[in-house]
Amino acid sequence: MFHYYKFPESEVFIFDNFLVNQFEEGVTVTPAHNDELRKVLDEHFANKKVVYISNRYFNYAVDPLTYLETSKIHKLIAIAIVAKTELAKSNARLESMFYKKKFEVFDTLSEAMAWVQKELVNSEIEKEN
Repeated sequence: MFHYYKFPESEVFIFDNFLVNQFEEGVTVTPAHNDELRKVLDEHFANKKVVYISNRYFNYAVDPLTYLETSKIHKLIAIAIVAKTELAKSNARLESMFYKKKFEVFDTLSEAMAWVQKELVNSEIEKEN
């Protein structure tokens, strides 16, 4: 499965068990963005767990309070952040304090995608135990 969405402030790439969101330059991500995320998750991942990858190709800001609401999305089991600069990585580590589930920062999209697969497998093992 692959789907693509072009929203006013971001591009979203949907794969079988994860999605990649890439916000535009200068955007401020707020709790209201969770509404869009929930719609996409409900449409494509209704009955399965999913991991969110944020590909921070462009510079933008995130209101850390956004993660308090994102943590409540049941099917979302983890977030991966792909960041190029040390500042972006540092910001992501700060944001992780507001997210109540697994949250990792990566240098490349391929590293994040590999981690996604491990997290999904671990999630299934935890469910069985």
